[in-house]
Amino acid sequence: MKKITVFIETDASGTYNAYTNDELPFGLLGEGDTVEETIADFYSAVEEMKALYAEESKAFPAFELLFQYDTESFLKHYSQVFNMPALERLTGINQKQLHHYLTGHRKPREAQRKKIETALHQLGEDLLAIRL
Repeated sequence: MKKITVFIETDASGTYNAYTNDELPFGLLGEGDTVEETIADFYSAVEEMKALYAEESKAFPAFELLFQYDTESFLKHYSQVFNMPALERLTGINQKQLHHYLTGHRKPREAQRKKIETALHQLGEDLLAIRL
């Protein structure tokens, strides 16, 4: 099954947007005030496209969706879970720099983005290994 990347970003007004690139023969978009609303709106767009394909007696392509955040959107969405001191300890990146990424005043270089991603993946692996 083809894997389709859905990019989640925030615009200047703070609204979340979800979209795909040219991996499908049609465009899909979703938006909302929260990530959950945005993903639900995106899935609604998928269902509408499926209905359109069915009306035209076309086979709808099978695919799996993979959601990918930009750094600003991720930090904004998970700000209630990860505060800046915790993220600094986890990633080794200064809190002020992380705050710049959160507010969109600066975009992280690829190395910084990768550092954040790697630290979060390591945390996830650590959490998956816990047994209570």
